Amino acid sequence: MYAIMTVTGLDHTGIIAAVSTALAEQNINIHNVSQTIMDNFFTMILHVSLPESTDIATVQERMTEVEQQESLVIRLQSEDFFTAVNEI
Repeated sequence: MYAIMTVTGLDHTGIIAAVSTALAEQNINIHNVSQTIMDNFFTMILHVSLPESTDIATVQERMTEVEQQESLVIRLQSEDFFTAVNEI
């Protein structure tokens, strides 16, 4: 299953490392990533693929640990849902 992940928070060293490590530990592949820094605010959008046996709630739960450790907001949603909500 494909999903879209958004990561936001105050910029600091190690954000990309923390997020990508947590994803790799769950065998989640990053297909595309876009990130920018606006003033001191870090934003990143990732297009990822989850193994068939992995459910989004389980991944979001693991990413909550990263949120707390890194003082971020991380959201994950199915690419199908993301597409349906954003199409006109």
